[in-house]
Amino acid sequence: MAALPASVPPTHPAVVITAIRQPLEITNLPTVPPGDGEVLIHVTWTSSSPLDLHRADGGLLVSTTPFPMGSSFAGTVVALGGRGRGGASSADSRLRVGDQVFGFAMDGSAEAAGAQTYVTQPTWRVSKLPPNLTLAEAVGVPTNLVTAFHAITADLGLELPWPVPQGWTPPRADELVLVWGAASSVGMYVLQVLRHWGYRNVLAVASGKHHDSLKALGAKECFDYRNAGVVDEILGYVERVKGRVANGPKLPSIVDCIGSKEGTLRPLTKIAEPGSNVAVMLPVINVHASEDQVPEYEMDVSKVLPGEWREGVDVKGTRTHFYARNEFFKEHLQAEIVPTLLEQGVVQPNKQRFVEGKTLLERAQNALNLLRSQAVSGEKLVWRVAEEED
Repeated sequence: MAALPASVPPTHPAVVITAIRQPLEITNLPTVPPGDGEVLIHVTWTSSSPLDLHRADGGLLVSTTPFPMGSSFAGTVVALGGRGRGGASSADSRLRVGDQVFGFAMDGSAEAAGAQTYVTQPTWRVSKLPPNLTLAEAVGVPTNLVTAFHAITADLGLELPWPVPQGWTPPRADELVLVWGAASSVGMYVLQVLRHWGYRNVLAVASGKHHDSLKALGAKECFDYRNAGVVDEILGYVERVKGRVANGPKLPSIVDCIGSKEGTLRPLTKIAEPGSNVAVMLPVINVHASEDQVPEYEMDVSKVLPGEWREGVDVKGTRTHFYARNEFFKEHLQAEIVPTLLEQGVVQPNKQRFVEGKTLLERAQNALNLLRSQAVSGEKLVWRVAEEED
């Protein structure tokens, strides 16, 4: 394990949960020197996700307190473990001290949480910043883009070979894919990924104000979930185009990017048919958090609306932190695929909303309050961690 550079403090501030539904706090955590195949990163930016709210208000996946917040990070490499020739990590020759990098981690370990000024990460979780982006633009990407890849491949069983073979057409290119919550961060990346890999018939469900932008991202047709008859509209469309679909269900693949018991799963029970695969972002929200309401979550989708899904519908809960079980994605997704897609412009970062505040704690709390009030639509909350640039 490498020693800390003289310029790096032995402890540093981190945003933590100390108790459920209580104000966030700042604590000092040890700065962990990187081991072989790891890097130490000075974090300047992070982004918020619904998981932050689920943890802070519902205690979801919080094993002990104080619990460090944050699953995304962007900053500068300040130390490498197992240094080899030229200062490179012996496990990954991509990285050097001084590189600007970003990434996603959700293993619950204190040293990897993103809302702190230093993180220690394995190199496979780290992407080098493409020259066409800033750290603030990139930091919100990997959490949701990795989720999109995992849901599409592991839960829907659709192929995403890398690199995309010249002239390649997916075997299931003409099948219908329904993305409910397509204007969410995950939903927008699902659309862009499917478009790039050649899936032609992707249907999007979102507020009408987002329809034009979603079609630009790859949606074939859009539906407004606010319409009382949206389920019938979707079923009518599917019936009209069923001739394009091979044998099997007319709507084989469904992604629920919201995971709301009443808002998304209940209407989907009326749409999914025997043979359909339904990937649901976890946790399922039985009761939404608010200032006055304690949320209720369910991590087992089989316990949500039992008996209302038709027999033969395969409903899976998407758990992104399992993506590293795919050895190819573990080695290539964040290290290579994510930055390449961003540099080539295949994937566009979500629109950012910068969360202001005089201190790290104030910015973290303001971001959490925005999530709780459900004030975010079609954009990613991004906020500064370290006060100074490197």
